[in-house]
Amino acid sequence: MTPLPPSLAVLRAQFPPLASGRAYLDNAAGGLLPRRAIEAVTEHLTRYGATNAMPGHQPGREILALKGRARAATALFLNAEPEDVALGPSATALAFRLAAAFARRWGPGDEVILSGLEHEANASPWRELERVGVTVKVWHARQPDMTLHAGDLAALLSPRTRLVAVTAASNALGVTVDIPAVTAQVRAAGAWTVVDAVHAAPHAFPDVRAWGADFVMFSPYKVWGPHLGALWVSPEHRPRLAWPKLSFVPEGDITGLEHGTPPYELLAGWLGTLDYLRELGGHETLSRPALEAASARIAELERPVAERLLTGLLETPGVTVYGPRTPQGRVGTVAFRVEGEAPEATAARLSERGVDVAAGHFYAVQPLQDLGLYPQGVVRASIAHYTALEEVERLLAGV
Repeated sequence: MTPLPPSLAVLRAQFPPLASGRAYLDNAAGGLLPRRAIEAVTEHLTRYGATNAMPGHQPGREILALKGRARAATALFLNAEPEDVALGPSATALAFRLAAAFARRWGPGDEVILSGLEHEANASPWRELERVGVTVKVWHARQPDMTLHAGDLAALLSPRTRLVAVTAASNALGVTVDIPAVTAQVRAAGAWTVVDAVHAAPHAFPDVRAWGADFVMFSPYKVWGPHLGALWVSPEHRPRLAWPKLSFVPEGDITGLEHGTPPYELLAGWLGTLDYLRELGGHETLSRPALEAASARIAELERPVAERLLTGLLETPGVTVYGPRTPQGRVGTVAFRVEGEAPEATAARLSERGVDVAAGHFYAVQPLQDLGLYPQGVVRASIAHYTALEEVERLLAGV
């Protein structure tokens, strides 16, 4: 086994599951947690148990402050303002709540466009609008590289278009999208854009100011945090969207999207993750510049590993790779099939060798239908910044 560079060895030591010796290459499904995030969850439960946020006593006030810190820190991650950020059980759950607000606003004659790269978290909620008469269209990706083209979107946009749903990176194929270009095109047509940043966020942190979108969602658990979802709503729209909420919540208050009691211990863990990212960025305090530095460091760490993963699979006889054949236009996620072997069989065989990858459709129904690979799907290998080149070599040898 090739020794790890010292800096990578120190970084990997902060993620306890990596000590097992297994090669974890299913980061697209969920990241590993740094030790300080795990400790933050344990510390919160040890100190507070299931105590709720209550202003009438000291523990309750401390937990209320924790919720405020988690919202503010998530806003830094998105380059947003705290009052525009909702935290919930998952990005999917928050999207369905947003769809309920759209259903109160739109009906027959209105149109929604879904990109052909979507995970169902950014498709099924908007398809629900068909129940109130909204027409749903699909902006298909072009084969064989499965990229989206502006001319194809232009042919679908009309004065009746209300919303375009697009991913920043395909969770199944790793294909990236030029989000600022898409949002500018959609805004010029008088419509809104909802961006699924779930798969893109671990590789390049979102920037809602630069993106120009109207709504952006991501999942902290894909960014080495606990199982949570987050949704940003543009302050332009937030006061005028009537989502279902508790009666005492003011109209336009982002907390109206946060149904029920938050999982406070998970918010504490997410703050632990963000503190790890602050340190990765080389800063003393958590800030947007600290997170931008961490994002740049992550890109630097991932680049050679992602390139080896892609080129190695492309060069392996009997392997078909889906999506772009160059590192440009993709993140460190590669979907492939081995000739004569079902994806589940390939993944099971690799797992027996200590290499863990995913197999299936990963809720990415549309792109895999367009490729003729649904429902069996593909094998998906996905890296994170802590992935070592040696782990990719083990995957290639196993394939």
